[in-house]
Amino acid sequence: MRGDARLVPQVARISDDERALRAEVREFLAEKRAAGRFEPTVDSWLSGWDEDFSRELAARGWLGMTIPVEYGGRGRSFGERFAVVEELLAAGAPVAAHWIADRQIAPSLLAYGTEEQKQAYLPRIAAGEGYWGIGMSEPNSGSDLASVRTRAERVDGGWRVSGNKVWTSGAHHAHAFIVLARSAPVDPEHRHAGLSQFIVEFAQEGVDVRPIVSMNGSHHFNEVFLDNVFVPDDRAFGEIGSGWKQVTSELGYERSGPERLLSTFPLLAELAESARTGHVEADADLGCLVARIAGLHQMSMAVSGALERHEPADVAAAVVKVLGTTTEGDIADYADLRVGDDVDDRTLTALTARAVDQRPGFTLRGGTNEVLRGVIARGLGLR
Repeated sequence: MRGDARLVPQVARISDDERALRAEVREFLAEKRAAGRFEPTVDSWLSGWDEDFSRELAARGWLGMTIPVEYGGRGRSFGERFAVVEELLAAGAPVAAHWIADRQIAPSLLAYGTEEQKQAYLPRIAAGEGYWGIGMSEPNSGSDLASVRTRAERVDGGWRVSGNKVWTSGAHHAHAFIVLARSAPVDPEHRHAGLSQFIVEFAQEGVDVRPIVSMNGSHHFNEVFLDNVFVPDDRAFGEIGSGWKQVTSELGYERSGPERLLSTFPLLAELAESARTGHVEADADLGCLVARIAGLHQMSMAVSGALERHEPADVAAAVVKVLGTTTEGDIADYADLRVGDDVDDRTLTALTARAVDQRPGFTLRGGTNEVLRGVIARGLGLR
């Protein structure tokens, strides 16, 4: 099938500088792992919270890479940032503390934030000291963000926000999140109208963060309750009533990144190494998984380039997310079938167990794959 521009944006070329940068990051990660600084893990971008590690990356210039220098960033290209984050994910490094802030809050602030908001928040993100969550999903709303019931009511000097958000990763550690709320009554003919965004700090009065503990005992998700939280006018985010447009662009960053295909890459790499050494049997299915990751790498890199050029990428991002998270799950399933108690490789067995635990969430977060298939169909004019 010939590539539809909405599905496969122009593939970016890898520069010599990006290759050199990858080599530098790999050397750094090898040194840190050899020193016992971290052990590779599945879903490191979601659950590997290590603020010291984030600050180490910032000190090397590997956070806030696409943030302009005047806001404390490095002023580098999306391609260079892509090279760094892909290497971090492939190594299973602990990057959760800064991940959401660097991935989507920073570009959203640059696109929609006021000058004061940019000055207040971007330098801390670039320094590895500003940690954020996402305030989109709600109980009983699934992936239908137009149905959010969190309300923002106009008051003197600002807004009062009440409601609750769910699946807010890192809220128990983070400083703030951007809340999507309904600021005008629902119009049945225009469900996406009347939505706005607001910057809310977790330390504010009326904000209650409650843990959601996974069945394996881990805790990175939370439910956040907002009880009449006051948000001053200078913390309204973007234009009032333009929340849907802003959220849609933000989701492009959330859905298209390499974390949507590399969450289980440390496991795939360990499987390949174990096949090489004879600990597990190599077969065609393993080769197919490697080939799928290679293709998705190119697709994800192409979407990153489109975002840098400010080209529409929502449909392409949805495609990457659907194919990427499906592949992540298939890697977990493959390992689960082949790595038994007789395999003498503690790293491999630990990564397999972690991947199987995390498997149910791969196709849910960032919008369920079922809903995203509808987004893709509508984007292509098929429904």
